[in-house]
Amino acid sequence: MTPPAPNEDAPRVLIVDDETGILDSLRILLKNEGFVPFTAHGGRAGLERLAELRPDIVLTDVRMPDVTGVQVLSAARQADPDVPVILMTAQATLQSAMQAVNEGAYYYIQKPFRNDELLTILRRAAEHRLLRVENTSLKQEIKRRDRTTSGRPIGRSKPWLDVLRLAETVAPTDSTVLITGESGTGKEVIARYIHELSTRTDHSFLSINCGALPESLLESELFGHVKGSFTGAVKDKSGLFTAANKGTFFLDEIGETTPSTQVKLLRVLQQREVIPVGATEALAVDTRVLAATNRDLEEEIKRGGFRADLFYRLNVIAVHLPPLRQRQDDIPLLAEAFLARSATLRHEAAKSLDDDALGALMAYPWPGNVRELENALERAVILSSREIIGVDALPERVTERRAEPLVTERAPISPTLEAIERAYIHWVLQNEGGNKSRAAEMLGIDPSTLYRKLARYGDA
Repeated sequence: MTPPAPNEDAPRVLIVDDETGILDSLRILLKNEGFVPFTAHGGRAGLERLAELRPDIVLTDVRMPDVTGVQVLSAARQADPDVPVILMTAQATLQSAMQAVNEGAYYYIQKPFRNDELLTILRRAAEHRLLRVENTSLKQEIKRRDRTTSGRPIGRSKPWLDVLRLAETVAPTDSTVLITGESGTGKEVIARYIHELSTRTDHSFLSINCGALPESLLESELFGHVKGSFTGAVKDKSGLFTAANKGTFFLDEIGETTPSTQVKLLRVLQQREVIPVGATEALAVDTRVLAATNRDLEEEIKRGGFRADLFYRLNVIAVHLPPLRQRQDDIPLLAEAFLARSATLRHEAAKSLDDDALGALMAYPWPGNVRELENALERAVILSSREIIGVDALPERVTERRAEPLVTERAPISPTLEAIERAYIHWVLQNEGGNKSRAAEMLGIDPSTLYRKLARYGDA
């Protein structure tokens, strides 16, 4: 009798036993019946092959000298809660059968067994697996549709809708995404949106600001450390990459990382493993990485401040967020949402804006983007005693009419790009009270870049 030809949809079965004869006979039997069998000699080999193969079904002996079948069962269920695990034993008891079921075994079969009995159990397990996978996929698709229609980040302008469509396209994949844009444009909002629409939505979304911690502490937070690896390391600690296993890890301001940290991040992306600080063995991780920066990383590469190989690993999908001044149509929607959220937090009725106040918000260029708009409205809610917020409750920088034009009478009719840039930089500096660090942040450039530009203009 000719065995059926295997196909791509045939169930992959991992057989774990410490007897070579049983492994060989089961492998031949399953192959002849259209399954795709893989074998592991002993429990320890079974654990290694679990991570490597990600099988559809696991068929394992219970009593093995190195690692027991119950341990294989536990590891298989931890790696994939939907995988059916069938336990085989020559010494079955009611107590052991109950323990196997309590541990999550799909079936418990006693040796010796008839081939047709085992094949019936395997076919049922394959159907069970398929139904579980289809059910999970259906639930995720329903969640994705619900979130796409009701949980979209706020905005109706064309630049913003283009961003959302791109985010929705890449979300179901496992591709690394690099999100760029000025400070305050909503990079973490988009990262969370991508996670919510992904297949990892039922697992953790973790984030870290890479510019907020010194190098030594950042590496410990990212990769973990072992006891005694540095002063204060009194016990082993898992890193955030490990904590985000099966989920999504968002690296904000990745352009702030040092060359040493960049090398280690590159290893994670290439090898899908981390080495805790002070450790010698790598730990496998299954984490989707999203990263964000307000820096021009290609310019940083030219200056030697960022690794080109890491950039190309991160920049698989690029999502650029437009500044708020390029999406003015979104300001009324954002303002309404921020006022509603403030009312919810304060347990009071939502306030609204009068026409003059809304007009002022629409006319202001918002160098701090959405974050600055939210802070301005929070201030207005606190200062306004009326239900309708007027211009007087808005920050002075938003409402004042500037006497000094951006281009003076002496400027050419068609100003150069440098003249426009210089005028804009001075305008932001004026808004920030001359504070160059805050001005650089609003401009989305390094303070060193701002100082160089001012020196070139002769205004340092």
